[in-house]
Amino acid sequence: MTKYIILVPDGLADEPLKELDGKTPMEAAKTPNMDYLVQHGFSALVQTIPDGMPPGSDVGNLALMGYDPKKNLSGRASLEAANLGIKIKDDEVVFRCNLVTVKDGIMVDYSAGHISTDEARNLIKDLERSMDWPDLSFYPGNSYRHLMVMKTINVSGMLGLKTTPPHNIIDQPVKSYLPAGPQSDHLLKIMERSKEILGSHQINKMREDSGENPANMVWLWGQGASPNLPSFKDTYGLSGAVISAVDLVNGIGRLAGLDVISVPGANGYYDTNYKGKAEYALNALKKHDFVYVHVEATDEAGHNGDWKAKLECCEKFDQDVVGTILKSFKKPEGVRILISPDHPTPVAKRAHDRSPVPFVMWGESIGSNGVKSYSEKAASKEGLKFKSGQEMVQFFLK
Repeated sequence: MTKYIILVPDGLADEPLKELDGKTPMEAAKTPNMDYLVQHGFSALVQTIPDGMPPGSDVGNLALMGYDPKKNLSGRASLEAANLGIKIKDDEVVFRCNLVTVKDGIMVDYSAGHISTDEARNLIKDLERSMDWPDLSFYPGNSYRHLMVMKTINVSGMLGLKTTPPHNIIDQPVKSYLPAGPQSDHLLKIMERSKEILGSHQINKMREDSGENPANMVWLWGQGASPNLPSFKDTYGLSGAVISAVDLVNGIGRLAGLDVISVPGANGYYDTNYKGKAEYALNALKKHDFVYVHVEATDEAGHNGDWKAKLECCEKFDQDVVGTILKSFKKPEGVRILISPDHPTPVAKRAHDRSPVPFVMWGESIGSNGVKSYSEKAASKEGLKFKSGQEMVQFFLK
């Protein structure tokens, strides 16, 4: 029985940088393991983000898990809620709730300095107590990522609101990106009230005293209703598992009926447990046919505008994730490996992009197309092979 492995370096694809002499972080990084896969496999471009949809990780990861985002996306926050075990009722809407740093009306930090989970949970719990708002509940997640559930008599109106991811408006005035639409008044009041509560909180005073960005506001976005996703096994006839430190990806996995595997030290940031993810993936394949391994670090580096960190995270991904897995599969018999970012997160833009991304496919019955290295430039010479992520995954799993 063939084993299938999908590895996702979130947001790894980028654009040429003058700091790297016109190379992207992927081109400049030392990636011998991914280069090996390319040289003995197939590499080209794939369009993971469908026309008319925002280049979010919800869209990209749904596609890379073999689903059509246009049919199966119910809202980013609802996917995250699934991982936290939150059941969204018919008269409720769930919102992603970031702890952010806003100063003088500018989005300074979408993650409040990548606030620790313990600090963040204390803030979210105190926020809910102090808010004293009927039919409103906050659910703490990890670091800056949390959820808010609101009861409403107009679910469709709430779902139709225009909201913006905070990581897409770094260093920009927030006024033009606040929730907008006929049902936005309540959200704006909640966000304004959060500034009063969080701004004077002792945790934030301590953070400011130590030179860290305070979590002085919540940012509401990515709203969704109760999700529904066909099972992966019913769709593809394979049992599987997902490994990620991000609620969004784990939520997709739970809804798809995949085992969600927690890895000690996996935290969604630069210092995540790369090797541990690979080792747990290999162990999962003793039981399952398929495993999906997601690494968030490269995306965070892109949002932070940190090309050095992105290059280093790319190298760690290659060495500790790809390299560890390759040691167990030195020959392509009985295994297929697919590597693809879910979308680009260019360092210069500090935001997601909907451009096609490079992929590499290696393993049983997959021939070489002569590409020598894993990079945007090398893959672009082969052109666009797949018009959607789900088309690529369907090919990969056949």
